[in-house]
Amino acid sequence: MLRRGFVIIAVMLLLVATVVSVWALWRSQPLTLVPAPQLQSEALLNPVLASASQPGVSQRQQALLERLTRRLQENSADYEALLLQALLYMQCDRFDDALELLRQLTQLAPKFQLAHLVYGDLLLARFEPIDSLGGSQVLAALQPQADNQQIEALRLEAQARIKGYLSLLDGQKIPAAFIALDSSIAYALLVDKANNRLYVYKNAGVGLPPQLVDDYYVVLGRAAGNKYKVGDLKTPSGVYYVTREIADVELPTMYGTGAFPVDYPNEFDLHLQKTGYGIWLHGTDKSLYSRPPRDTEGCVALTNSEFLRIGRYVVPGKTPVVISAEVEWLSGRQWLEQNIELQASLERWRASWEEVALEKYFNSYADDFWADDYNLKKWKAYKARVLGQKKSQNIRLRNLTLLKYPRQGSEGRTMVEATFLQEYRSNNYNGDMLKKLYMVKDRQGWKILYEGAAKKT
Repeated sequence: MLRRGFVIIAVMLLLVATVVSVWALWRSQPLTLVPAPQLQSEALLNPVLASASQPGVSQRQQALLERLTRRLQENSADYEALLLQALLYMQCDRFDDALELLRQLTQLAPKFQLAHLVYGDLLLARFEPIDSLGGSQVLAALQPQADNQQIEALRLEAQARIKGYLSLLDGQKIPAAFIALDSSIAYALLVDKANNRLYVYKNAGVGLPPQLVDDYYVVLGRAAGNKYKVGDLKTPSGVYYVTREIADVELPTMYGTGAFPVDYPNEFDLHLQKTGYGIWLHGTDKSLYSRPPRDTEGCVALTNSEFLRIGRYVVPGKTPVVISAEVEWLSGRQWLEQNIELQASLERWRASWEEVALEKYFNSYADDFWADDYNLKKWKAYKARVLGQKKSQNIRLRNLTLLKYPRQGSEGRTMVEATFLQEYRSNNYNGDMLKKLYMVKDRQGWKILYEGAAKKT
């Protein structure tokens, strides 16, 4: 790890030194030798924006520019937005504006290696066509000892940032993950592993879809896929909750400005006999600005400034974190239909339980139901015995949260996690509990796969 740190710092110094050297040459180079700026920017953005020369690009550029402008109005220290704005300026033939923006960015974020590399490439564009990020022959001649692995890591970071940012312009509406949020949950986090993106959604209230308020580039586990065992270097897919906050002073420097652990492995993970621990949202080593897209041992890492920014949204014990291999998006109508369908299924279960309508009640459970030491057969026998002693029951479900499980995490099943406060009153027992259900959908509708007390995080 120490050796790797020295290599990264060396590459950082190399990039800065190269930019300074090229800047001096650049100022005396005739402008007529500059290749077409739009073609240069497309070369830097490929393969992510390979479609940039297709019809309709101007509308896409305008939509992207508007989004970048809004982000910078809300947060002037959004350095990713500044970098992408500079690349967009190149595509729009605003070459001088792009260079000036990158010059400012490298001063504001001197550890942002990718910004230095792009800045150097645009300066070198006066001397030669650039066919890939960091692929300049001038750079290779000036600094022949450049670490190709580090340059490739920066290319991957650039592609991930651009791909993730542009994914928000593709007409997606509402994430299927957030079906209903209890009023005590102000914000929910969604990690999109396919796009190395973390989205922050605000709870808009009962019956209303959540609203996107922020999004960031994130770094994931070195190995692709869903986590199953300790040491596999994979980021899990599933529904989790932030358990606590770990302050900067309590952490090794590699975790940056802080960490938010999540409750992996949860009940479903344990049922699948998954192992592992220590899955956190955390910052970046303070000697760096950011890291390549796949560079953690399974955690989700942000830049330090962005980690501090999400601190305003996170409440330990309350904030859900849905980590998905690929985010499922819905229209407003689809989201509403999904919400109504699930809440109707829960109400049928509650009503049949309260009325001791055993056939309807037991029909609410999946054939492979489990709960602690129970399977479906044992559960039916237990509940029939308990309910046989009831003369009256009153059951209320309050503070409902419904989160759709990502398919990679649910083993390909259509599954939802429901948590709520269960208020139970009967002739021989009264009690309230925070309950969790896992519900799966089959041809007959939604069935309860798991039922138990929700753990307090």
